[in-house]
Amino acid sequence: MTARRAVALLIALVTLAVGGATEGARAAAQTYNLGVLLGLTGTGAPYSADALKGIEIAVDEINVAGGLLGKHPIILAVGNTRTRVEVAKVMAERLIRDDRVRAVIGTYSSATALAVKPICREYRVLHIAPISNSEDITKLDPSPYTYSVVPNTYMMAKAVALGSANLAAKAGWSRYVTIASDYAWGRSSQQIQTALLKKLSPGLELVAEYWPPLGHVGFNTYAVAILNEAPDFVLESVAGADQALWARAVHDYRVRNQVAIPGALISLTELMRDGKWIRRGIHGRTRAPFFAHMDNPRMVRFVEAFRARHDRYPSDWAVLGYDAVHALRQGIEKAGSIESPVVKDAMKGMTVDVTRGRHYFREIDNQLSVSAYFGRVADDPLYPFPIYGPYEELKGPDIWRPEREIRAARGE
Repeated sequence: MTARRAVALLIALVTLAVGGATEGARAAAQTYNLGVLLGLTGTGAPYSADALKGIEIAVDEINVAGGLLGKHPIILAVGNTRTRVEVAKVMAERLIRDDRVRAVIGTYSSATALAVKPICREYRVLHIAPISNSEDITKLDPSPYTYSVVPNTYMMAKAVALGSANLAAKAGWSRYVTIASDYAWGRSSQQIQTALLKKLSPGLELVAEYWPPLGHVGFNTYAVAILNEAPDFVLESVAGADQALWARAVHDYRVRNQVAIPGALISLTELMRDGKWIRRGIHGRTRAPFFAHMDNPRMVRFVEAFRARHDRYPSDWAVLGYDAVHALRQGIEKAGSIESPVVKDAMKGMTVDVTRGRHYFREIDNQLSVSAYFGRVADDPLYPFPIYGPYEELKGPDIWRPEREIRAARGE
């Protein structure tokens, strides 16, 4: 072999070695593109903005440690559904095709989550619901790629029904009305609550139902109509910006002076924002209050991180977004892979450790066994806003829909 050929061969071998090392490094440093779909404008904006804050903190924690599996940094791709079904579909397709996301965390509204679910299944992309909680997301037409980390409408409705039935028995209530936003979550919540109340308190009479459309602004007319009916109590299923407008109408027309409203969705968002004028002693429900789990080191760390970054306490929605990312992380760690078809199998029936404790995904519907919370609004010296005290934490397995009913709903 001539000297020239020897040098050429040596250069080729070095180039091959360097190229192989570069490819290995590139593979090792492959990013994990994570999609987020939330209603960042419109009625879902107050909750969605905080969910994104929680997601960002979880992503930063994982990336500081080197990324998923210690070698896959997470890159967020965020889409705004505007709480509209058609927009959600377009944004989901865009995240999957253009941003090449492997998972989608979202959305705010149950209607948009139901629209996104089949798209994620078609492209074999994981879908984790952190806020949208209609039980139909996991109960009907189940997708092996869709998981829920929020107590669903049946779970929350059963908590409200149990609490309201107890209050009705003590107070001698006999007549009630409902007001619920006219979309998937509101419809599901109202129907489950009234069905459960019929079983728990057969003597209670439902005298009127009110269905404000999503994004409604004229709640004064509903306040007047409810006062004219003169019920003993109101069951309310109104959320987001709509809830703030409804609460203002209740305040302005002094509805609570004449009618009880137990079980309203009073999350940390409302407690922190409206704490000055929320009446102490009223009963409400919420999905993921940080104060209920300050004995959990994971929650303590998250609260500290959130306060350091945003100079306030986290809402339920921030907790739910944060937990969604860490549930995904644990699924990837169990799978030992970032490939979604492998991860979704690993998550089936998996136990995860999140800020709200140790929970498991029920195999029949991929619903996490998290709790719902029902309690009385009260001041607490530890916080500059009211919280629940006392409150009841109703465990997931005690309040979720029986499996036989899920199979029947599916026609199995």
